Amino acid sequence: MLNAYVLLGEFVRMKKGFDNELYMQKQKEHILERISQFDGKLYLEFGGKLFDDYHAARVLPGFEPDAKIRLLRSMADQAEIVFCISADNIEKNKIRADLGLSYDQDLLRQIDIVRTMGIQVNSVVITRYTGQAAADQFKNKLDALGIRNYIHHPIAGYPADVDHIVSDEGYGANPYIETTKPLVVVTAPGPGSGKLATCLSQVYHENRRGSKAGYGKYETFPIWNLPLKHPVNLAYEAATADLQDVNMIDPFHLEAYGVTTVNYNRDVEAFPLVRTILTRITGNDKFYCSPTDMGVNMAGYAIVDDEVCCEASRQEILRRYYKGLADQRMGRETAETVEKLKMIMQQLDIKTADRAVVQPALEKSERVQAPAAAIQLPDGRIITGKGSSLLSACSAAVLNAIKVMADIPKAALLMSPAVLEPVIDLKVNLLNSQSSALKLDDALTALYICAASDPVAAKAVAQLPKLRGCDLHSTEILHSGDESILRKMRMNITCEPQFPAKNLSIG
Repeated sequence: MLNAYVLLGEFVRMKKGFDNELYMQKQKEHILERISQFDGKLYLEFGGKLFDDYHAARVLPGFEPDAKIRLLRSMADQAEIVFCISADNIEKNKIRADLGLSYDQDLLRQIDIVRTMGIQVNSVVITRYTGQAAADQFKNKLDALGIRNYIHHPIAGYPADVDHIVSDEGYGANPYIETTKPLVVVTAPGPGSGKLATCLSQVYHENRRGSKAGYGKYETFPIWNLPLKHPVNLAYEAATADLQDVNMIDPFHLEAYGVTTVNYNRDVEAFPLVRTILTRITGNDKFYCSPTDMGVNMAGYAIVDDEVCCEASRQEILRRYYKGLADQRMGRETAETVEKLKMIMQQLDIKTADRAVVQPALEKSERVQAPAAAIQLPDGRIITGKGSSLLSACSAAVLNAIKVMADIPKAALLMSPAVLEPVIDLKVNLLNSQSSALKLDDALTALYICAASDPVAAKAVAQLPKLRGCDLHSTEILHSGDESILRKMRMNITCEPQFPAKNLSIG
């Protein structure tokens, strides 16, 4: 049997802490209720991810990453989507770090997915347009694809000059987006895309046309009816540490109702202005008394095992910390972000030793004097692998893990030399790789080829889906090829902030 650590105590990572179906039921009911309060027309700002919400899935075990899009699919006859994208973000080629796609590329990807699910895509709004050439090119592309689109320019005097903002020269100067459904979801590929301004502009136009349409906000985090320092909410702070977001008690809600709820600083800071604008547009100054009032999120009501969610969140904070360290080492992150992550860990008394795969990886590396990686299996066992001239440490750990899960003897070969030799030849002699070691994509390709004719390899391949959601730690910063494949496998990865020996690059 391969070297395996067996953890003592209860293994909680795979337990369910969140009831996704209950969440979707309550969420749909609450959104429909909110629509009814606004003359049957609601512009709902969707924060966070429309789908692929893996942060929520990690901190709320049982949450489905596509819960929001499934919710909208269940309301397809009542909902349509408007996408926003900032001209500045197009010009700067802003990238979604989790996907490696630019905002404009991801927007088109999201449109494709939404359409395949039978949900109506109304249009795309290019916001903050001041003549950016890249935005012009993107608009031309939307035109060529037959996607209706609109241009919103910056409003002079924003945000202080409310008289100008709420006027025909302010919101009124924006083109009106023709919509037909009771629920108009306004979403974007990332923050800073102009979702709020688009919603308020539409509410202005609707009210000018005699429709008492309203505005609401759908943000999963922070969860307003959990304590301020609850691990789930602190995990959100960790996820947005680079933005320096801070969770805080909603002072407006506390004053209005005497009830303590949680929001975050940007929404609390923006609320007086948003309330003033909505009051000016609608003439109603009583409907929203706090930023919490504006929200429709019901996630807190679907937590069925608080301790499972707490532990999952503590682990997420640890992963964010390690990512911060690695990003700082590569010049992608600041010392301030890492310090904030340390402070969050201290609030919950989290230590790096609390991540079960860290110490086994470090011990393996010390013992063999080579890079190493460790994986925690669904049953709690921890399997290690070492880097060599044949395999990267991550490739070795993955192969060792599936051997253990398939009860394949340690000495058994999963890949034949007849397959490995041409793969290595391709890597070194045609693709001019500096190393012959097979990264994970190379190793899995070779393994799948072998599995076509070798029952033992096929047995190992059958175990690969079981690694989804498993933790992995590397003693070196991950090669971009390994990192990409591990993310696609949906493994939860971390690494030490150390470059491979003598290397200054890892791509």
